[in-house]
Amino acid sequence: MDLGKVESIIRKNGYEDFRWISGEDVVVSQWPRFKCMFGCPTYGKKGACPPSVPSVEECREFFKEYKQIAVIHFKKKLDDPEDRKEWSKKTNINLLKLEKAAFLSGHQKAFLLFMDECRICEDCPGSRIECKNLHLSRPCPEALGVDVFATVRKLGYPIEVLTDYKQEMNRYSFLMIE
Repeated sequence: MDLGKVESIIRKNGYEDFRWISGEDVVVSQWPRFKCMFGCPTYGKKGACPPSVPSVEECREFFKEYKQIAVIHFKKKLDDPEDRKEWSKKTNINLLKLEKAAFLSGHQKAFLLFMDECRICEDCPGSRIECKNLHLSRPCPEALGVDVFATVRKLGYPIEVLTDYKQEMNRYSFLMIE
């Protein structure tokens, strides 16, 4: 695979801060799924979130199918926590353009994980079967059991538990390429 070509596509779509990792090095654990189940207010209310996603073991196998994954870093500071929803939606919609460009360049297995939960629709029906935009909806890494903290730290990226909504966020999207 010509990583230079893929990197050019990533940069052409406006993303400069990214690093490569193999699917074997993505840390997939049960605990992120439990955090979804017992702590996330949208658990069971989004078609790209648990329980509407594959099992943790299936996700672990899924990542092993990819030799190259671009981990894209986003830094954002917001004054109002409600602004996160609109920023996430806009960012995720733009990321879909990147996935499409990678696919059209010959990478048939290109698949993107959003940097936050899917926010494509304001009124998500809460299941994959009822999803109004199946072609646009994508899970975030945590929904697939990715320990984002351990995975991005392997790459030297910053990530910490935030204690105040005014702190700068470090969010990550994963573009799987083969």
